[in-house]
Amino acid sequence: MSGVAGALAAYREGDVERASALAVEAGTPLGAELATYLAAGPSGPVYDQPAAFTAFIRGGGNVELYRRLSEELAARYDSWRPSALLDLGCGDGLAIEPALARASFRPERIDLVEPSEALLADVEVPGARRFSLTAQDFLAADGSTWNLAQSTFALQSIEPSSRAGVLSALRARTERLVLAEFDVPDTADPESLAQRYECGVAEYGEQASLVAQGFLLPVLLGVAAGTARTNWEHPASEWIRQLEAAGFADVTVEPLADYWWSPAVLITASQPG
Repeated sequence: MSGVAGALAAYREGDVERASALAVEAGTPLGAELATYLAAGPSGPVYDQPAAFTAFIRGGGNVELYRRLSEELAARYDSWRPSALLDLGCGDGLAIEPALARASFRPERIDLVEPSEALLADVEVPGARRFSLTAQDFLAADGSTWNLAQSTFALQSIEPSSRAGVLSALRARTERLVLAEFDVPDTADPESLAQRYECGVAEYGEQASLVAQGFLLPVLLGVAAGTARTNWEHPASEWIRQLEAAGFADVTVEPLADYWWSPAVLITASQPG
């Protein structure tokens, strides 16, 4: 195995020197970025992470992904007309802000939960209650209930055993739950990872290095090596299993958008009975 896939395999085995050499030999944009990242060693990543994430989330395939997402959320606000809405892991509002702007119905109470104070401060949803807490801490401290809870590409950042508690708490306190997640293959095959990440880096043009060094590569190496994980993604079937195990009923999965990493899906569940 050679190229970036070989580099990822070597990294997984703990041979960083060989991983670096194979990344250089790959002769691809992702290979060059990986070689730079590995050369930085423990001092990396070499770019400011918040700036990298902002460039990532507002560029490339995310532009169309979030346009589709906001349309789907807005349609559900108008159809279900929730008087109380919870957004867990709202980030800087990239999903909820345009969704509320598109919808003709606005919930009376909107609760925003985001552990990053900096991101939460940037959300422009007037009148919303804001909680700079993790989902776990918020649900333990606040006894509110909601007609609709949503989480967009955020619950994947919670380790599955902890996520089970979050889902169980939500099942008892929200009438409906909507998740946007990726239907990822249940594998960390280096060839597949390399091919998909090559496509991802290619989408960012002049910002490719910023996005790769500050965001994509830390995530990629965590997935490839099974260590230093920042997210735990699953096939859609596993999300269904986790929701049903938490007591949710009527769990459905709908296509949301094609994406370089994996197809994005919208998962809906409700309280039983």
